[in-house]
Amino acid sequence: MIRKLVSLRKRLLVFLKDDDKKGSFKIFKEAIVFWTLKREFPYFYFGKFLYRKDIKNYKEYLSSKEVDKITLSKRLHHFQYASLLRNKLAFAVYMEDRNLPVPPMMSYNLGNRFFYESKIQVLTDKDDLHTFFKNLFVKTGQTKIFVKAIVEMGGTGSYLITKENLKEDINLYGDYILVNDCIHQKYVVQHELINKIYSHSINTIRFDTYIDKNNEIHILSAYMRFGRGGSVVDNMSSGGFCVGVDVEKGKLKDKSYLLMKYGGEQLDRHPDTNTVFKDYEIPCFEEACDLVKQAVTHIPDRIIGWDIAISSDGPVIIEGNDNTNLVGPDITYGGLLKHPLFKEIMEEASM
Repeated sequence: MIRKLVSLRKRLLVFLKDDDKKGSFKIFKEAIVFWTLKREFPYFYFGKFLYRKDIKNYKEYLSSKEVDKITLSKRLHHFQYASLLRNKLAFAVYMEDRNLPVPPMMSYNLGNRFFYESKIQVLTDKDDLHTFFKNLFVKTGQTKIFVKAIVEMGGTGSYLITKENLKEDINLYGDYILVNDCIHQKYVVQHELINKIYSHSINTIRFDTYIDKNNEIHILSAYMRFGRGGSVVDNMSSGGFCVGVDVEKGKLKDKSYLLMKYGGEQLDRHPDTNTVFKDYEIPCFEEACDLVKQAVTHIPDRIIGWDIAISSDGPVIIEGNDNTNLVGPDITYGGLLKHPLFKEIMEEASM
């Protein structure tokens, strides 16, 4: 309860300090209209920054009820596909078997049972874990391993283990790894043009795909997420931010978006590298679009949020999400309800 009150206070301060907000009367009027139209407290009106001066079409943004209708729809989602997407171990094995580009999985653990090739080891403490990863580095020739919890989301349980700082990394993350289920993947070498923006995290493009009533695959929207301040994850829920992508041009748009709980400020360049976002060309973007459409043919859930990294060798599938909350695409697209396909999506979700 105290944590929620602190979070609410932070959001309120962000709103009060925002110099780009509309007049008080206009905000009050629009919030009431949003509340009446969406039939819920206008939390998203403020959380999606619809009170800012440049937002004219605030009614075309999704409410939490509309998001829930989409994500919980049995017509748009199938349990068997969702379970494949949500389990990172199953996803990695399935995608590798389909010869689709994903970070190669070197080993994994189910609690303190660790699996490498055909062997199973039961580890009891951090010393055992240190020895396991030390041997893994030697056997694979890798210098970095990315560990991801099998069922967590939003960057939770995601850790970079390095050969150089192995002892420190195990001290920091070992307790978590030993009692959770994780996959251990080869670290993706990011494309130099993406590293120019920010090199400490793998900065992924989130593509949202939709299979329409005629079984045609569409890319609804795209935005790119970036870490900051030395963070090794790019997730917005972990303090990263996103920038919209012009899908037709394959270029970044001009503004970033940071969740309100992390300050909510908008930037026109990355705060760590000073790289300007507007019209920054994303390498291999057309290939990335082709890849997500190919991925949908293998996991035909009707709405999926795909995270695609651009490596030095081209696009790589990091993961897929059936339960994408649509906050990022709603903000960066400028109101998903104005998308020409969203009338059909909402009709399908209502059936």
